[in-house]
Amino acid sequence: MQYRTFGKLDWKVSALGFGAMRLPILDGDTSKIDEPLAIEMIRYAIDHGVNYVDSAYGYHRGNSEVVVGKALKDGYRQKIRVATKMPVWMINGHEDMERCFNEQREKLQVEKIDFYLLHGLNKDRWPKIKDLGVFPWAEEKKNEGKIGHLGFSFHDDLTLFKEIVDSYSWDFCQIQYNYMDENFQAGVNGLKYAASKGLGVVIMEPIAGGRLAITPPPEIQDLWNTSKIKRKPPEWALQWVWNQPEVSVVLSGMSKMEHVIENVASAERSGKNHLSKDELDLISKVATKYRELGPIGCTGCRYCMPCPSGVSIPDIFSYYNEYFAKDRDSAVIKRYKETVKPENYAKNCVKCGKCEELCPQNLPIRELLRTASQTLESER
Repeated sequence: MQYRTFGKLDWKVSALGFGAMRLPILDGDTSKIDEPLAIEMIRYAIDHGVNYVDSAYGYHRGNSEVVVGKALKDGYRQKIRVATKMPVWMINGHEDMERCFNEQREKLQVEKIDFYLLHGLNKDRWPKIKDLGVFPWAEEKKNEGKIGHLGFSFHDDLTLFKEIVDSYSWDFCQIQYNYMDENFQAGVNGLKYAASKGLGVVIMEPIAGGRLAITPPPEIQDLWNTSKIKRKPPEWALQWVWNQPEVSVVLSGMSKMEHVIENVASAERSGKNHLSKDELDLISKVATKYRELGPIGCTGCRYCMPCPSGVSIPDIFSYYNEYFAKDRDSAVIKRYKETVKPENYAKNCVKCGKCEELCPQNLPIRELLRTASQTLESER
């Protein structure tokens, strides 16, 4: 395993971090984690050098932290640093901070949370949580030895990102970053800004929620085939992020053991500034071609779920992206209609807008669902 500097901290973090947002599930229900398999996966990663495990209050509808806690028993807790996040949208005062924090420590079965983040800060959540006195509360927890380091995850524009970075003596931050999102949200400028301030930078969505891992359409595969060095699409995406010297650790949400095995091996081959100019130019060409194919920027985080009208929003967007990524392959529409139940179709959207309030990507979900319905659900 390769290890990297974590900002100003005197600690080395593994290049790969285990993101516990997409653990293996049962019966298609994200709240039902396949615990034996998930625990085996987490422990395999730790046994092979991963020392950073990331969860959050709401992942898997509250069950991710429970499974992570079980995985860290039998001596595994001592081998890693654990990170989780305060659900700031649920916080209306110190009592809520205390309740959620204590619940998280109980689920994780830990006295101390090594890295604690304010989850998904944006222009609405940032002033709210700041005015509620989160910093004095966090300092108290740090003094009590219950929080090791305070950070934040982020979904908004660069200006707000810099404002938040400059507002407090943070130890680290977490941003969305991949070769399709180089200039999205905090982007490359935010990455460099945070690192220049001594923050460790944790990267989420390095494979764009799996969009950069699917079997690419012929136009994309033809580009990859021009490289002398052969890599699978997910590794190209990961290596591009690891190439950035300002990156501390790259999280991957893994749902199969094969993902863990491949990503650990990929991390062992990673390095700062290790990609050649030809390789970087190739990735840039791939990004341009993907944009021409027009995929929706959904990462599959499922914050929009459950939909009050039963619409399977992330699944619909996944099929829509695949349809265009595979050059409008009618077989994708056929599988969509075989897999997604009519009562969960995009056409059932009543435009209540609750999903858009929760979407960290600020996607115009209602309009996108209308477009997806026309593409995937129309009679042909």
